[in-house]
Amino acid sequence: MLASPIPGSAPSLPDDAPLVRAENLRKRYGDVEALRGINLEIHRGQVFGLLGPNGAGKTTTIEIIEGLRQPDSGSVTVCGLDPTRQSQALKEHIGAQLQATVLPDKMRVEEALDLFASFYNRRVACSDLLKRFGLADKRKAYFDTLSGGQKQRLALALALVNDPELVLLDEPTSGLDAMVRRDIYSLIAHLRSERRTVLLTTHYIEEAGRLCDRVAIVDRGRVVALGTPRELVQQSGQGVRLEVYVSSPLNSQEVKGLEAVLDCRERDGAYLIHTQAAAKAIVALVRHLEVSNNDLLDLHISHPSLEDVFVDLTGRRFEE
Repeated sequence: MLASPIPGSAPSLPDDAPLVRAENLRKRYGDVEALRGINLEIHRGQVFGLLGPNGAGKTTTIEIIEGLRQPDSGSVTVCGLDPTRQSQALKEHIGAQLQATVLPDKMRVEEALDLFASFYNRRVACSDLLKRFGLADKRKAYFDTLSGGQKQRLALALALVNDPELVLLDEPTSGLDAMVRRDIYSLIAHLRSERRTVLLTTHYIEEAGRLCDRVAIVDRGRVVALGTPRELVQQSGQGVRLEVYVSSPLNSQEVKGLEAVLDCRERDGAYLIHTQAAAKAIVALVRHLEVSNNDLLDLHISHPSLEDVFVDLTGRRFEE
C-alpha cells in the first residue's frame, strides 16, 4: 500500500484527475526536433506505455516528466506539481529507473538501498524490498558481481524505495535476454496488481501489449496513436492477418485486387495479407493461386499486432 502523502508536499488530486498531463511538449537539440507537440494523460492506477522505435522521443518525454530536462515549450504537471519549478517536491512522489543504472563497483546491494532511502522523507524498509525483488541473498553482494537481471531488479527496488505515487521505467528490459525479461514482466505485473501508476518506455511490441493498460505510439516526436492495445488494433481497420507461404513469388498488387483483401506486403519470404473477411479472402487467394499454377505451402491466421498498427500509421516497419 502507498504511504500517506507528506503534508503540504503536493496538492491533493481528485481520484479521476490525471496524475500526469502533458500538453504540446516540444524539445529541440540543435537541428533535431526530438518532440513535436506531445500530448498525453496518465490516470492513477494505469500502466501506461510509450511505444516507439529508438529515437522516437520516448526518453526525452520521460526525462521532462521526471524533471530532468526542460521542454522548449508546452506544459506538464505530475502529481499536481510542475517538474520544472517544483522538482524538489516532486521527487518525493516519483520513482525512476533509467535506461542504465550505474553504481560503484564495490557498493553492496543493501548499501545502495540505504543510500537511496536517505534521499527521501518517506521510505520503504530495505529488508522488504530485498525480499520482494528476490535480492535477500544478495544483500551483501557487490554491484559488479550482479548479473544483468539482478542489476535490473535492484534498479526497480531503488525506484520504489520512497513508495512513490508514480513509477517511471525507461526501457526496463532493454538488452536483457528473454528469460530475464519475463522476470521483469512479472515484477511490473505485480506493480499493476497493487494499482501503482507506472509509465514505461519500450521498443518491444510484445512488451507494450502484454503489460500496458494504455499505449501511446510515438514516432518522430509525435503521438501517432493512443488507446488500449485492443483499441489500437481495432482502430487500425486491418481486421485479420493471413500469413501466406507459396512456392513461387506473388505480385502483391494483384493480391490487393482480390476480393476482401485490404492489403498485401511481402516480409521475409511470407506474404502478409490483411482482410476483414478471412473466409472470402482465402477462397479468392486459392483461386488466384490455381490460375497462376502456384502452390500454397502454409497459411497462418492471426489478429494484427501493434507493429501492424505502426506500419499502417507510418508506412514503415517498426525497426526502420
